[in-house]
Amino acid sequence: MSDRQTADFGACVRAGAEADRLVVQPRMGFSDPAAMRAGLLATRGAAARTVGTITVDAHTRVGHLAAVEGALRDGVALNGYPVVTHPLTTTEQVLTGIHGPGFPVQVRHGSADPAAIFRALLAAGLSATEGGPVSYCLPYGRTPLAESVRNWARACEVLAQAAGTGAEPHLETFGGCMLGQLCPPSQLVAVSLLEALFFVRHGIRSVSVSYAQQTHPGQDREAVAALHRLCRQLLPDIDWHIVVYAYMGLYPQTQDGAFRLLDQAVDLAVTGGAQRLIVKTAAESRRIPTVEENVRALEYAARAARRVSRAPVDAGADSATYEEARALVDAVLHLHPDVDSALLLAFRKGYLDIPYCLHPDNRGRTRSYLDADGRLRWESTGGLPITAPRRLCSRRSTSADLLRDLSYMRQKFDEGQESDGSGGRPR
Repeated sequence: MSDRQTADFGACVRAGAEADRLVVQPRMGFSDPAAMRAGLLATRGAAARTVGTITVDAHTRVGHLAAVEGALRDGVALNGYPVVTHPLTTTEQVLTGIHGPGFPVQVRHGSADPAAIFRALLAAGLSATEGGPVSYCLPYGRTPLAESVRNWARACEVLAQAAGTGAEPHLETFGGCMLGQLCPPSQLVAVSLLEALFFVRHGIRSVSVSYAQQTHPGQDREAVAALHRLCRQLLPDIDWHIVVYAYMGLYPQTQDGAFRLLDQAVDLAVTGGAQRLIVKTAAESRRIPTVEENVRALEYAARAARRVSRAPVDAGADSATYEEARALVDAVLHLHPDVDSALLLAFRKGYLDIPYCLHPDNRGRTRSYLDADGRLRWESTGGLPITAPRRLCSRRSTSADLLRDLSYMRQKFDEGQESDGSGGRPR
């Protein structure tokens, strides 16, 4: 059996957890095969327990393959790797001697219709990818949600058919990262769980549930604990793990601020019992990071993780985040016995409603805000089936309030308010 067939993503992350080592992962994608191979080699060679990433270009994500072919013909660089268009032999050459049991590679994409991407990655011997029918539909375009759900059902079944041929196919839900910011954690947790249940419904037996670091460490810890508890309750026979994303909003512009924020993401992942962390770099506020900057962030996160004590996860407390998330999940699942139909009904009724999301299938009646402590709160819950406390004052948020909230983490960390005494510099 070849390395291609035995590079099991879920098993690799599980082995990291058993060795008490956080698995760290970059976002990385290049249209040039030699550059993509060099990026994977550098990631594998980093002084950290890593897994690899191939991020797909924007044209492939939306099926504009003629534009991809034209760019490759004219030597125009794309913002990711065109896995569907590059010949299979080219992708195999990118992966040869790199992708294997100790270093599986995940394909990340952003597509509401990923079947062609899934077929291409399977043909190349890969078996791990990510996304979801909600999280790769609502924020990214105007594809009808019902169409995305149908597309994702077919794509999951394509992926699931590879089970038994080697590595167990693995799917990570992007639902815990809806719009990246300003969505209260309870709804991020709920969407992540519901997408995982969707994957399982369509034959996937190895999943990861995501959560994106938000604006308050205590609230984030509640959210990750809620994810643990809900996974134990609703995914009892499934191989699952939790992945934390470093903050996805406006990133600090100073190097010290960026590293302090990454420190906080590492602390959340380790103390929260997550097994994997998607890192960000000190260059994020200005441009796409280089391979060297990605490696630096991976190694920094690995060193920081070794300084944090991993305690047993306390997933038993009924925090406000857990209670809201459980109420949302239960309400959606009670709408219909089939999770596909339940998701569609939930958005139609407003049981799920993403703040500031302009997609036509999102009701748009919910709003959130940051309180004085930096916690994400509901200003308006619309039709959500929860009894969350709302903003005490009657004044609605203005565009200036929204811009201030969006800049909150950048300003907070650039001004040094989160100093841990180390200065936040690589060490």
